[in-house]
Amino acid sequence: MTPRKLLTIAVLIAVLGFGYYSMNAAPVLSDHDYTYQGGIEWHEDPDEAIAVAEEQDKPVLVYYWTTWCTYCQEYDDNHYQNDEIRDELDEYVLLAINLDEPGPGASLAAEHEAAYPPQHVIMTADGDELSRLGGYVEEDRFLEELRAGVDSA
Repeated sequence: MTPRKLLTIAVLIAVLGFGYYSMNAAPVLSDHDYTYQGGIEWHEDPDEAIAVAEEQDKPVLVYYWTTWCTYCQEYDDNHYQNDEIRDELDEYVLLAINLDEPGPGASLAAEHEAAYPPQHVIMTADGDELSRLGGYVEEDRFLEELRAGVDSA
């Protein structure tokens, strides 16, 4: 085997190894009922979240995310660790939908036209959209939007 072929094979193996590692390196904690974005318990099933919202008379915060989204990691590391934001999140039923996984959240994502992460949609238990935050926003703007969502629900 020529040195050129060996080098080509080595580079190919390195690229495939890096790709495999990067796809599996992001920690996703889930117990098939909930996901734990930012260390917070989020529902994964829209029907279940909406039923809880009706029962508790709370609005729903839908968070569309993916494992490869760097801004989603910013939300996990910063926004969801902010005590004021965490206090405000208690006023919501939380629903997180991974846009890369097929499942019960796919139809809601299509309904909300959530094609890229991160996106947050505040809605009533009846499914009426109250507010939408597309992309990344600073913590103070995120907090304002959460407070406004509770007030309008």
